[in-house]
Amino acid sequence: MILPVIAFGDPVLRKVGVDISSDYPQLPTLISDMFETMYHAHGVGLAAPQVGLAIRLFVIDASPFDEDEEDKPKQLNFKKVFINAEILEESGAEWSFSEGCLSIPEVREEVSRKSVIKIRYQDENFKTFEETYDGILARIIQHEYDHIEGKLFVDKISPIKKRLIVKKLDAITKGIIRPEYKMKYPAQKKRKN
Repeated sequence: MILPVIAFGDPVLRKVGVDISSDYPQLPTLISDMFETMYHAHGVGLAAPQVGLAIRLFVIDASPFDEDEEDKPKQLNFKKVFINAEILEESGAEWSFSEGCLSIPEVREEVSRKSVIKIRYQDENFKTFEETYDGILARIIQHEYDHIEGKLFVDKISPIKKRLIVKKLDAITKGIIRPEYKMKYPAQKKRKN
């Protein structure tokens, strides 16, 4: 089932996610729905807060980046579920990349991140892994990990750039910007007459 993506301005996007256990209600269905929602919106990652749940869960499928690299060998056949993730280390050179977010449609900004991460997480079977990733995979994981920490990519841009997009962010919160996928906008306060 395609779920609505929570729009910028909703408080759930600012909550730090809580750990979950293997008995989390309907977890396999939730994971399946998150992948379906992500694919429908043409994303490469989706975190539980983006579907209204402040839990430590995100899904990734980096294969669309393979489609962008026609002359390079296919190497991003990377589809994973991350549960209760914890980034243990960020290292390497910082590099900038134009990031976007399904919760912040029509906004893309250059974000600097470390090029290598070490992460501990559980998969959908609650098997624990500790792995190192670099390049675009590290970036996608860092972006989704930020979501379960209550952070957004616009938090990482300069104050000047943030001022330049404030009207667009406000338009997203008010539901004026409407992408082709289903979104849920923050409840609007009723005006007093």
